[in-house]
Amino acid sequence: LHYKATVIILVAFSLLVTSRQYIGDPIDCIVDDIPLNIMDTYCWIYSTFTIPNRLTGRVGQDIAQPGVASHVDGKDEVKYHKYYQWVCFALFFQAMLFYVPRYLWKSWEGGRIKMLVLDLNCPIVNEECKADRKKLLVDYFTTNLHMQNFYAFRFFICEFLNFVNVVGQIFFMDFFLDGEFSTYGSDVLKFTELEPEEREDPMARVFPKVTKCTFHKYGPSGSVQKFDGLCVLPL
Repeated sequence: LHYKATVIILVAFSLLVTSRQYIGDPIDCIVDDIPLNIMDTYCWIYSTFTIPNRLTGRVGQDIAQPGVASHVDGKDEVKYHKYYQWVCFALFFQAMLFYVPRYLWKSWEGGRIKMLVLDLNCPIVNEECKADRKKLLVDYFTTNLHMQNFYAFRFFICEFLNFVNVVGQIFFMDFFLDGEFSTYGSDVLKFTELEPEEREDPMARVFPKVTKCTFHKYGPSGSVQKFDGLCVLPL
């Protein structure tokens, strides 16, 4: 399951995100007086942000979207969402981590189990042949009793690595999502229990679909002009 299903799923999603990110259009921003392709590229490189204390409110009246509202620099907290650009790499990295124990075991095991089986799992082997091969197998284990401790030790190392990997992936995701992963499930449960006007959607906080991006450039007089844009993140 670790080295087949999990790896295949993670690699598939990594390729899917990569195709959208580097072949398609991973972000769409709107802003006045700035070419859209320049704004898209700038906001994708420098990341977009939301305002955590403006996640609640009436959309279209109090706020444009959850977390998207006017703010005062230096006073309102700003949360940058920098991980979007790295999702495809993170997924591929996770897939490789899940495959490492399997790779180590195949390197250390060297086909020994397949050799010991002696085609006993083949349904067309006659009973006489099976009996001979079973005798060879019993003789081998009897002769080499207590002589395969290092082999067993390496097996337990790989199993331990599988366990460490699964636990480590949890901490990795929490780090990757800026500490939001470990509390995301409980936040969702709390969200469903709150009154509609008090609800702060954790999805909008961790995985916002609409964000802000600030672009600065020089105006005709040489002064720095500030442009606030809205960005949609299809990823």
